Amino acid sequence: MLNSVQLASVDLNLLVLCDVVLRERNVARAARALHLSPSAVSHGLGRLRRLFSDPLFLRIPKGVVPTERALQLADPIADILARVGHVVASATPFSAATSNRRFTLGMADATAATLIPTLLASVRRAAPSVDIGVLQVFPQTALAELETRSIDLAIAPLDEVPARFAQQVLFQEDFVIAARAGHPFLKKPSVKAYCDARHVLASVRGDAHGFIDDALAQQGLSRRVALVVPNFMLALASLVETELITALPRGLAKAHAARFGVVCVEVPFTLRSYDLRAISLQSAMGDAGLRWLIDAVSESVPRASSSRAKGKGASKRSNR
Repeated sequence: MLNSVQLASVDLNLLVLCDVVLRERNVARAARALHLSPSAVSHGLGRLRRLFSDPLFLRIPKGVVPTERALQLADPIADILARVGHVVASATPFSAATSNRRFTLGMADATAATLIPTLLASVRRAAPSVDIGVLQVFPQTALAELETRSIDLAIAPLDEVPARFAQQVLFQEDFVIAARAGHPFLKKPSVKAYCDARHVLASVRGDAHGFIDDALAQQGLSRRVALVVPNFMLALASLVETELITALPRGLAKAHAARFGVVCVEVPFTLRSYDLRAISLQSAMGDAGLRWLIDAVSESVPRASSSRAKGKGASKRSNR
């Protein structure tokens, strides 16, 4: 049994190896990620099998698949490695200029497309050896991803955050209506014209109903959702050479609409804005590296979203 194993005989590197193979599902890719040879990874897997008395990974033509036991171990191992990482980070003074850490941020694609270019430029200047990973995370899963240590920091539009999480409002976001240049809707963007148009909706679950439909229903109105796509960037791309229109976060539209030949106008009815928050575990805030990351994200926001501070009229001109 595992509790009878002397901890001194357990090589922590084996847990790192297991974590990477679980993620890559391929021995060769795991070897590259770990800077090891495939034979060294195979040898490590053999030691893991003996340690846990389970095959753990079964070979298939394109790689390996985890056994049920390996899947059960995935979250505990990730948690152990995250905790060890935090202990080491707190014991070693963090210096952005010399650190080679990798931080993982979780956010929706629209937020990443708006924020990441500016953040990367800032990180490149202040912390040239720090790497950033981005995991697509949605509001309903953001807190769970933090608790499993899948991400270091979530950026999400949550109205309520439990006390076990630290939070900071980054900026307020709202929506604009986007269509290809020359679309009839752009000539006179009324509520009637909006409801009569064919719409594309970004929905990770594939639902053809969103918060805009709820806002319209309060006025006794409805629209036709002709296309559902899994993210905002695909919604933006789908407007090219079609008669579809869509609602996009203002920041995403400002950053990327022009390259698609897409024009944006204000929403012709009342639609709420929302706060984007940087959220992390309270227990992780002792990590100086994480605090630096939060500051870097916060400092990037004014440059990424400066037009929003000028009011809707100014942002409408900049999106045209």
